[in-house]
Amino acid sequence: MAAETVVLKVAMSCQGCVGAVRRVLSKMEGVETFDIDLKEQKVTVKGNVKPEDVFQTVSKSGKKTSYWEGEATAQAASAPATEAAAPEITPVKSDA
Repeated sequence: MAAETVVLKVAMSCQGCVGAVRRVLSKMEGVETFDIDLKEQKVTVKGNVKPEDVFQTVSKSGKKTSYWEGEATAQAASAPATEAAAPEITPVKSDA
C-alpha cells in the first residue's frame, strides 16, 4: 500500500482532547507521522493507512470526527460521482 495522507476535522477543545487523539493514533498500525492542530481542529495523518481506518480510529477517541473539506482523500477520490436525477416525465393526454 502506498503512503497516504488523511486530513480530518476533529472537535477538540483542550489539551486533554489532543491527548486522547494522540493516544489512539500512536497505537494505530501503519501510521508514520501525525500532526494535531488544536486551534484549527485539524488532524493530519501520514503513513500506510486507509482513510476509513484512520477515521474509525480517531472516532474511538470520543471526539466528533469528519473528513476535512477541500482535502483530497482516497475515500473522496474513489467515491463515484453522483448522477443528476432524471427529469420527471409527465404523460400528455391526447383528446384523439
